[in-house]
Amino acid sequence: MATATSSINTINRVKIHEVTKITPMMIPDDDDDLICLPLTLFDTYWLKFLPVERLFFYEVADLTWDLFDSEILPKLKHSLSLTLGIHYLPLAGHMVWPEHAAKPAIYYFLPGQDQKEDIVNGVTVAVAESEGLDFDVLSGDGIRQAVEFRALTPQLSISDNKAEVVSIQITLFPKQGFCIGISNHHAFFDGRSTMMFIKSWAYLCKQYLDIASSQQQQQQQQTTICLPSELIPSFDRAFINENDPKGFDLVYVNNWLSFTGNDRSLKVLPSFNDVNKLVRATYVLTRAHLKKLRDKLLLLEDRNRQTSPNKLHLSTFVLACAYVFTCMVKARGGGESDRDVILAFTADYRSRLDPPVPTNYFGNCVGSHTRLVKARDFVEEPAATGLGGVAFVAHKLSEMVQEIGGGLTIQGFDEEKLVKLMAVMQRVSQGGQGLGVAGSIHFDVYGSDFGWGRPKKVEIVSIDTTGAVSLAESRHGDGGVEVGLALGKQDMDNFASFFDQGLKDLIV
Repeated sequence: MATATSSINTINRVKIHEVTKITPMMIPDDDDDLICLPLTLFDTYWLKFLPVERLFFYEVADLTWDLFDSEILPKLKHSLSLTLGIHYLPLAGHMVWPEHAAKPAIYYFLPGQDQKEDIVNGVTVAVAESEGLDFDVLSGDGIRQAVEFRALTPQLSISDNKAEVVSIQITLFPKQGFCIGISNHHAFFDGRSTMMFIKSWAYLCKQYLDIASSQQQQQQQQTTICLPSELIPSFDRAFINENDPKGFDLVYVNNWLSFTGNDRSLKVLPSFNDVNKLVRATYVLTRAHLKKLRDKLLLLEDRNRQTSPNKLHLSTFVLACAYVFTCMVKARGGGESDRDVILAFTADYRSRLDPPVPTNYFGNCVGSHTRLVKARDFVEEPAATGLGGVAFVAHKLSEMVQEIGGGLTIQGFDEEKLVKLMAVMQRVSQGGQGLGVAGSIHFDVYGSDFGWGRPKKVEIVSIDTTGAVSLAESRHGDGGVEVGLALGKQDMDNFASFFDQGLKDLIV
């Protein structure tokens, strides 16, 4: 199941006790020497993007190293091995770009093939222990140093010709709990797929594993163990690849080659930000806040008679982003600024494609959508509601969402889509303000219970490299939205002021 290297190092206030390769407990019968999963256009589009990194904090009072090492760790490792073997075998493989191949693919080499290809199957799991990090602070909502989260975040091994697709770090906080960190390669799977994997692992850990069982009992379990249907992934790329006659998958690969100077390396782009200069914080918009905001925006629409209220798409997503984006622009300095501001988000295409892709499709099936505006567009209008900036952004986001629609066909995609996104990235690197979104309020991230309760907090660490905001449903299950940010300290202070004052104004 696992191969381990014994290594104890102190890095960024955590002690690394062990680095282990977790291999699948069972391997499906297959006559092929290796399993190869081709990338689709939805994968190659994200080929050079930075990994997506999440942390799940679990509170366990009076947790000692002995209990952690004898009870929690074995269950997590065995259930991960079982999860990989039952349904998630490709995650134990690697992304490889063979010398004569036009694009990379995911390869899982069956026993006997590892040394031949110089690749060791399995998911890398680091076991660590906090040395001075405060669990309650890191799992809270207040302002925290962004760099401290990096000590809990696993690193993906990525070289020029091969890359891990997922890595995990499990960190003990003595007497307080533990944290599970997961990093995934953006060119293999999206947020929905990540959460499907996490929930599958959690489900098997909680429901089926008994470490005290005999080996015979474990073998008996393996023959009957199963996941709920919604957690069983489909890796079938046929629909997407067979409906890509224009070869967008290779178009995007060639776009990346041009962007990086014909570099076939699998190494990802550098970060936009210096994490050492950033702080993090979480802000909450309650159901009441969102309702009040929706009501005021519709009232403003009716007064201005710009459009019929029933044509404005004011979903929770649009409302939350409109409010947060407006505060972010003002925090950096709005006024009469001619600064470029890019509104951006990704949309899940599974249900929007014609015919639709199954909801349990595992991989990337999202598309990016952007809109260029100016910081001065966020200036407050002389309206009694004081919602001028928010109303402007709500209109733009509403238009963007409605333009996506349904019945999308791959043949109708824009061949210049990635080139246009690269131009947006260039504007951000030149001083523009990118306002993107990571995560979703529909992922149910707080439903990831491994057997020790729901997470106390979930963080998307990688927003510190992209400048995006993270969205998640409220952990209290009250219909609110958690918004995570990573900003410079002064910008964060400014944001907090605008955010809090805006909510007070809503009550008036």
